Amino acid sequence: MYGVRMDPVLAAGAVIVDDGGRILMVKRGHAPEKGRWSVPGGHVEAGETLAEAAAREVREETGLEAVIGRELWCAIIDYSDAETFEIHDFAATVIGGELRAGDDAEDARWMTADELERAPLVGRLRAHLRAAGIPPSDQVAPKGPS
Repeated sequence: MYGVRMDPVLAAGAVIVDDGGRILMVKRGHAPEKGRWSVPGGHVEAGETLAEAAAREVREETGLEAVIGRELWCAIIDYSDAETFEIHDFAATVIGGELRAGDDAEDARWMTADELERAPLVGRLRAHLRAAGIPPSDQVAPKGPS
């Protein structure tokens, strides 16, 4: 039996850090990875640029308006034999709106570095954030003996 490999699903997200060093996170309300925390993001719709999709997803999932900056990373994630995601995550800045969970987000909140360290995150997001220096290592409390 041969597996069918489709083109990757194109997605975009936004990594937003406030003036206090907190990171905007959403709790996924649907598969894949329901119940895990991620940066706001989702599918790119027909005719959208990656940056436009990231800004729309921030608005839909958090109620906040954001300006999208530079691309931080691109991740290829295989969730199954037939579904692969190509996710482009961008730095972004909030310019308005009121924080509330919306669309397919179960929850939306600002997390401190310590909260982020304890939260169950999607896929390799923690590694991508660390590689980008988010949060800065001086904001994470050292772990005690285990």
